[in-house]
Amino acid sequence: QLVESGGGWVQPGGSLRLSCAGSGRRFSDYTMDWYRQVPGRQRELVAQITFRGYTSYADSVKGRFTISRDAAVNGVSLEMNNLKPEDSAVYYCHANFWWGQGTQVTVSS
Repeated sequence: QLVESGGGWVQPGGSLRLSCAGSGRRFSDYTMDWYRQVPGRQRELVAQITFRGYTSYADSVKGRFTISRDAAVNGVSLEMNNLKPEDSAVYYCHANFWWGQGTQVTVSS
């Protein structure tokens, strides 16, 4: 099971940190991802970290978002800086067959 937290409202240029806590298995053995989705659009891959620790990002978030392993919660975090209105979405944590329930991020003034 995966459970996200840390979403909310922030003004443009602000920062948020999302957390994804895993249970039931050791998620450090899996590649883990953050996706996001807005109504009417396909779910978009935002950031990924492999089991070896290699990271990759969507072009739209490179240099602003950072994905990291968080051993304390058996999961991952997503540090989001310089947020833009177009970053507003429901953010989902994913690993293999498992998805979290999502956490809403809203960026507006």
